Amino acid sequence: MKVSLPPGGEKKVLLHSCCAPCSGSVIEDIHKAGIDLTVYFYNPNIHPQKEYLLRKDENIRYAKKIGIPFIDADYDAPRWYELTKGHELEPERGERCGLCFEMRFVRTAEYASLNGFKVITSCLGISRWKDFDQVTRAGVKAASLFPGVSYWEFNWRKNGGANRMTEISRAENFYQQQYCGCAYSLRDTNAWRKKNGRELIEIGKDYYAQEKTLESPCFVGISPLTSLPRF
Repeated sequence: MKVSLPPGGEKKVLLHSCCAPCSGSVIEDIHKAGIDLTVYFYNPNIHPQKEYLLRKDENIRYAKKIGIPFIDADYDAPRWYELTKGHELEPERGERCGLCFEMRFVRTAEYASLNGFKVITSCLGISRWKDFDQVTRAGVKAASLFPGVSYWEFNWRKNGGANRMTEISRAENFYQQQYCGCAYSLRDTNAWRKKNGRELIEIGKDYYAQEKTLESPCFVGISPLTSLPRF
């Protein structure tokens, strides 16, 4: 995919990454565009820690292969739970997700401000299970808190981006997560699976080389208000 120039024509970008499958094509596109890219991994929402480490290690592996810096930020899960307290029963794409995005992007923008990055962006919006506008609003809001930092609002999902994400995931045999990441997503996805006679999620089981016919290249987010999964 041909990408537009970052805000201000900057040639240095800090990419917030949630996982290897979602970031694979974004990393590839930015790197091929000749932009100086650094990956920033800050995702205290991911539960349990075993799942967190699986996703992080896959992301590190791909970044090393491409030859780009990878920043491993803190796993401060208690702070995430405190921030989302009172939103435990909200559906995917609800207010809890917005708070979660903002928390991660504020830390990303703070790091950018302290380390000479004027532009941040994220691969979170590439998944069709996410509300792209909700992700973008959170990114813009977070960046606005730090003078001189802006959020690159490029839609990585379009122009074949989502398909390329799947291609890279299969080629690299990435770990294939089966839920968004947080404890509430895991809870709700398993509740749907149990109700519909599906096996419960087994952490660390699924990889892209093993997949059969799954529509989603990343996960399915099941919420209390979701009636039907997509795979």
